[in-house]
Amino acid sequence: MTNTASPRGLTRRQLLSSATAAGASFVIGAGFIASPNAAWAMETTHLDPQVFATLVQMARDIYPHDRIPDENYVLAVKGYDNADAAAGITSGIAALDAAAQGRGHGSYLGAGWERDRVDILRSMEDSAFFQQIRGGLVTGLYNQKAVWPIFGYEGESYSKGGYIERGFNDINWL
Repeated sequence: MTNTASPRGLTRRQLLSSATAAGASFVIGAGFIASPNAAWAMETTHLDPQVFATLVQMARDIYPHDRIPDENYVLAVKGYDNADAAAGITSGIAALDAAAQGRGHGSYLGAGWERDRVDILRSMEDSAFFQQIRGGLVTGLYNQKAVWPIFGYEGESYSKGGYIERGFNDINWL
């Protein structure tokens, strides 16, 4: 097997090893991302797969929940893979990677510790890019019916007679 350099300066082996070393997604071919340790895959159309993988990791670092699988974070940011958003997302991820490089990491995904990535995000939290992603995640992640049971939310109650007779006062974790 030859180890030829890609147009971006990384060999396939270097790219895959850096993605898996960071615990991140795996970028396979043009426009395709798969997780090395979970059952999800995503095909991108307008965003570079490395940019999308960084966006997924960013989403997980902004709203970290160990019980929510990566595929829900992928679905939460999938809407940014469109022609209108691609340029802004790409430049935002470039700024994120530059902030990581300023802190001694090769890229945001190259920062192996969550604490390091959170510090990078904190340095950018006033930027329009960070606010756009954070704001979009509120609905993109928490409006997914698949994550509701993780938080004990049963969904809307009006069609079932309201909350009064359906556990309004049975909260046991407060």
